[in-house]
Amino acid sequence: MTEPRRLFDCIDYHLQRKPLPDMFAGKENGQWRKYSTQEIRETVDTLSAGLLNLGIGPGDMTAEGRDKVTIICKNRPEWLIIDMAVQQIGAVLTPVYPTISISELEFILQDAQVKLVIVNDEDLYHKVQHVMPNIPSLKEIYTIEKVPGAKQWKEILPLADAAAATRVRSIADSIRYEDLATIIYTSGTTGKPKGVMLSHRNIMSNVIDCIPCFPPGNDMRALSFLPLNHVFERMVSYIYLFKGTAIYYAESLETIGDNLKEVQPTMFTTVPRLLEKVYDKIMAKGAELRGIKRKLFFWAHDLATRFEINKNMGIGYRLQLALANKIIFSKWREALGNRLLCIVTGGAACQVRLIRIFTAAGIPIMEGYGLTETSPVISVNRYQEKDRKFGTVGPLIDNIEVKIAEDGEILCKGPNIMMGYYKRPDLTAESITDGGWYHTGDIGMIDEGRFLKITDRKKEMFKTSGGKYVAPLPIENKLKESPYIEQIMVVGSERKFVGALIVPSPSNLKDWARQQGIQTTNVAELVRDPKVIRFYKDLVESFNTYFSHVEQIKKFELLPDEWSVETGEMTPKLSLKRKVIMEKFQAAIERIYHDTRQETVS
Repeated sequence: MTEPRRLFDCIDYHLQRKPLPDMFAGKENGQWRKYSTQEIRETVDTLSAGLLNLGIGPGDMTAEGRDKVTIICKNRPEWLIIDMAVQQIGAVLTPVYPTISISELEFILQDAQVKLVIVNDEDLYHKVQHVMPNIPSLKEIYTIEKVPGAKQWKEILPLADAAAATRVRSIADSIRYEDLATIIYTSGTTGKPKGVMLSHRNIMSNVIDCIPCFPPGNDMRALSFLPLNHVFERMVSYIYLFKGTAIYYAESLETIGDNLKEVQPTMFTTVPRLLEKVYDKIMAKGAELRGIKRKLFFWAHDLATRFEINKNMGIGYRLQLALANKIIFSKWREALGNRLLCIVTGGAACQVRLIRIFTAAGIPIMEGYGLTETSPVISVNRYQEKDRKFGTVGPLIDNIEVKIAEDGEILCKGPNIMMGYYKRPDLTAESITDGGWYHTGDIGMIDEGRFLKITDRKKEMFKTSGGKYVAPLPIENKLKESPYIEQIMVVGSERKFVGALIVPSPSNLKDWARQQGIQTTNVAELVRDPKVIRFYKDLVESFNTYFSHVEQIKKFELLPDEWSVETGEMTPKLSLKRKVIMEKFQAAIERIYHDTRQETVS
């Protein structure tokens, strides 16, 4: 075949090169069920033909005229099988997060005029059933797991016939590089979701330009657990498919630790929040050690915090680090499967300290940057060490231009820039201006002439009542370096000073309280204890030295419960929903600014 031009070309591309016995693998009844490249080819083609006979197809090939199929499902082999089957008949996959609210689900299905929905399980089946009467376009709901009274996706396969199979090939051959491949609705932190239209060209160019950034070599294996609904994991999945990397799907976020040991992946993608949790677990285990083992653990950890990349640290440091790698960090790598070449992180800013420590421990962290609208990667720290720099999101990938606007906003141009927002030419015109420059909404700079550095979100910067601008992100990331701070949100827009909502790390706070002789282990009681409040005042004060006077946190409120996707304060990619938090904890914020009893941090 010629060079691949569409995402679904990945199957034929590898059938003609090196078909895999385990192109996909997922757990079924406690065992890994492997899908060969040939089996995936046959299943995708049969499903495509079945969908055509169900009345799903390309329509008039306009964005609005093409049939839309929604998948609401956890990561599993069927996800990408359905994706490719829908693509090659000219229909459009419109994926949705399983944690989506009923109101957002109804809006997306209505806005996209979705014709068919495929869900993971019974809960999601009932969720879609609930809104179905309000979606005139929706004809069928299928499930992947068996659900009483519901049609299962495998029932589409027998609908295929020879005539439909011929039509599949004819439609697939007619699909062009520039054609729409998917519509991804951004969950966003405010307002209604926007449908981002991405073409094969958008995502394929990103796949091809990112492949050289990844570790070279064959016979690789990836573990997938970041939601495939998000463009980051989906685009990286196509990198795996075009590289011939086997994809194993984690059973759930809870089983990642076990799945890493079973699968022994060479790489995986993650978001900073999950990386923080891995680090916290490692540190908790280190804290349980006693005697010489404990001393060695914290000696190795201290060495790692001083690690620098692309810099001669001296022979003494190198010898010590080699020893630490042998006796301590080898156990960290073992817990991650022992074959890991790198971890790719994106979706939000990652603490530099974590990247430094993991890299020193022989687990390189490749932090990248991008948005749904940029398909997604704009820049990434490469696997090759010379193209990595701590505190940046790496050099730009090939074929992408970036310029920094006068107000510091990052503007991006290239084949990865979306076709536009679905049915919203007004929003498209606002975000893509002056000959194709996309306005990212992020503030940044170019470091050393080639490394992109993000300093904040344009929309998240605020002005105090004294007229001074404050960027919350660097302050939050610095304070999260403390093991006693689980989550934090800086506040202070139009206020006299900067404040913060702080969610303590429950386990570390309880340990500290026990050492101080505080009897209760109830976090809700602890956050009101004067001793605890004094401890956090001292903690905040120690971090304030890193910031200018106007950026320093003067007062804060401790909150007992962790923010999550389920409780509404986090987006599915685990970023803060600032507007939601501001509304939900308005009383706590008012206490920061009006509680005269609370002593100000000096």
